[in-house]
Amino acid sequence: MLPKVVTLDHLVLTVADINTTVIFYETILGMTAEQFTPADGNKRWALKFGTQKINLHQEGESFAPYAGSPTVGSADLCFLSETKLRDWQSHLSAHDIVVELGPIDRTGATGAIRSLYFRDPDQNLIEVSNRS
Repeated sequence: MLPKVVTLDHLVLTVADINTTVIFYETILGMTAEQFTPADGNKRWALKFGTQKINLHQEGESFAPYAGSPTVGSADLCFLSETKLRDWQSHLSAHDIVVELGPIDRTGATGAIRSLYFRDPDQNLIEVSNRS
């Protein structure tokens, strides 16, 4: 039998400032920040949502093993939401976040989605989508 993966558990973002990132993802995307201590005893931060999380690495202080070239602002992330995009547009506008593109039709992992694109404080591209 060929081994295969079934879902994403977590990913890592390298960020310029963990506190700024935590505030953005909690306030704008509704994630929950959690400090945790893995087996190596270091304190780390993660952003939790649904059954996934985003681990945060401070630029220049990545925990081994890490990506070959951890870089601030290199991510392109798509999040599914049940909140209507017009409500997202109002929410983003209230926080002075510029929508760069959308609403626009796209294709997600399981089919048609409708998306808005904007940036986080590190200039990562964030896509928030509704299933069509």
